[in-house]
Amino acid sequence: MSLYCQKTGQGAPLVLLHGWGMNAAVWEPILPTLAEHFEVNVIELPGHGASPPAPAAELRDWAQLCLDAAPRRAQWIGWSLGGQVALQAALMAPARVGRLSLVGTTPRFVQSVDWPCAMPTSTFEQFARALDDDANATLMRFLSLQVKGAEHARETLKQLRDEVAQRPPASAEGLSQGLELLLRTDLRGELAELACPTHWWFGARDTLVPSTITECLGDWLPASRIDVIDGAGHAPFLSHPQESLDLLLDFLPVS
Repeated sequence: MSLYCQKTGQGAPLVLLHGWGMNAAVWEPILPTLAEHFEVNVIELPGHGASPPAPAAELRDWAQLCLDAAPRRAQWIGWSLGGQVALQAALMAPARVGRLSLVGTTPRFVQSVDWPCAMPTSTFEQFARALDDDANATLMRFLSLQVKGAEHARETLKQLRDEVAQRPPASAEGLSQGLELLLRTDLRGELAELACPTHWWFGARDTLVPSTITECLGDWLPASRIDVIDGAGHAPFLSHPQESLDLLLDFLPVS
């Protein structure tokens, strides 16, 4: 099987991976500027958009499918679940990932005794139960959480909803697998093995990945670059596109 990949622009190869329930259209606000500097490869995750679902909810399998669809060597940007997939790809194939920029991404999305900077496990379990009853309503609720408390929340939520509608809807299998990955992925123990420069950036008002994670990441990855965009929620590249582009173009080498 092969994943859908949209290619645009010229320059050094750049891979974009979206988040759970989304698709390639989510990058449209920043895509034209990125395409002025890079050959942009927008990959749709398994079971999302036009990509077929993966055989199972295994992060390594999802990462390998993305590597198969990506250029031989590229810089990668991953958002939320797409960031975890990008992290796994960089760990599996360090020669393939030059630099890694991660937005609204965490090595572990759910809380534990030693990881308070995350969401309660019960929240994701509720989403999993609701998904079986009404997948579309569950997705819309998740989109609302991404903008909760942020500046321009109403406008950003409308953008998210409009972008979801532009591409084929995520399949029930893709949504279920992706939610399972969000619930059980924990890459904290592997972060020290990352061979490429990494850039972590967050919205100060993110309710899915609290900005307090910056303190945890600073301890785990002292050499990484970490930025926070004031007023932004879980999707800063939608609510604050210029600030996001400034950060990206400052971190990623432009050919």
